[in-house]
Amino acid sequence: MSRQQGQSCNMTPNISELFRVFGRIGLLSFGGPAAQIALMHKELVETRNWLSERDFLGALSFCMLLPGPEAMQLATYTGWKLRGTFGGFLAGLLFVLPGACVILVLATLYIFFAELSWVQAAFLGIKAAVIAIVLQALWKVSKKALQGPLAWLIAALAFLAIYVGNISFVLILICAAALGALVFKSPQDAPQKPPKATGNGLGQAAIWGLLWGAPIALVYIFNQAFLLEIALFFSKLAVVTFGGAYAVLAYMTQTVSTDFGWITTPQMIDALGLAETTPGPLILVTEFVALLAGYQEGGFSLMLAAGALALWCTFVPCFLWIFTAAPYLENLLNQPTLKAALSGVSAAIVGVILNLSLIFALHVLFDEVSLGTFGLWPVLSSFNLPAFVLMLLSSALLLGLRWPLGWVLLISTALASALAIL
Repeated sequence: MSRQQGQSCNMTPNISELFRVFGRIGLLSFGGPAAQIALMHKELVETRNWLSERDFLGALSFCMLLPGPEAMQLATYTGWKLRGTFGGFLAGLLFVLPGACVILVLATLYIFFAELSWVQAAFLGIKAAVIAIVLQALWKVSKKALQGPLAWLIAALAFLAIYVGNISFVLILICAAALGALVFKSPQDAPQKPPKATGNGLGQAAIWGLLWGAPIALVYIFNQAFLLEIALFFSKLAVVTFGGAYAVLAYMTQTVSTDFGWITTPQMIDALGLAETTPGPLILVTEFVALLAGYQEGGFSLMLAAGALALWCTFVPCFLWIFTAAPYLENLLNQPTLKAALSGVSAAIVGVILNLSLIFALHVLFDEVSLGTFGLWPVLSSFNLPAFVLMLLSSALLLGLRWPLGWVLLISTALASALAIL
């Protein structure tokens, strides 16, 4: 990079420029967080010089410490840094809105056409590609998170706890953070002074906390039990979404399919596959799940209410985290205990994503799966050979040849359709 490493850029865009640039980022933000972060770097650091390299990397490190989609929160933070709270809100909203609209259209089409035989065949291709996508995420996260035997041990324990022991995802995160704070903190790390705010973080926390809770209180007052379950579940998810969407998908799948019975595991895999094809953060899969659950519970009107509530409870907390913690950024990044705890969480997330990979693979590759003493077990006679071939092809294209995700999904879907016709 040719940018000056130690200096902040002084260029301040006006609101119309901010709207145009972040609108473009929102429309083009395909391919997951890595591609989205690269796009923002190009637009904000290289092309327009709105941020220095140091500021951008510091903001990225900060967002990776927070629960929620790091790319969306990076957009929100950079908007905040450039134009204050309104700039942050505008940037975050523009990052999410295009994908949310696409998800609404896809969910509607899915509800009315998913039962057609050719659509089911096409979804077999999507599901096979999803396995490869999750394996790719596992590989990327493990390279960063598993530094040393202790990290590997935490990852293994997390996998056994969630897959065999069926222990709560939230409890696993808490234990991993506590263990990480003990084993990863270096004796040479000097204690830091408490963070000093450079803005009104507590005031922002109060405002966004009230906004977050308002619709939850409303559905409670009007005794809307289903919508209250939606609001509370996705609010809980917003608090524990460390490590990206893949880290919570297994917990989400288990809860919505087993505990609540809103949708089935195959439908959850379909939701993930469709969310991968849209711009914006992958956590928009929460909107798809809520839309589908709402329609099955009470028709089209409840579907729209559930989808809107899921979006609200997923993304309003993101604004709360950013606007509350942004003034403390420089000091937060220097807290050794926090860093050590997050290292433990990152290691545990590898085990959680491995659990997700195994669950998805079993449900795609076998038509019948049963729950045994030590987790899920497939019925071997129900092995699905076409799904296995499509999974191998998708993995070879995505992981081996490193083809773009869009092409992999398109090829896998087209081949699945062709196999069904033949």
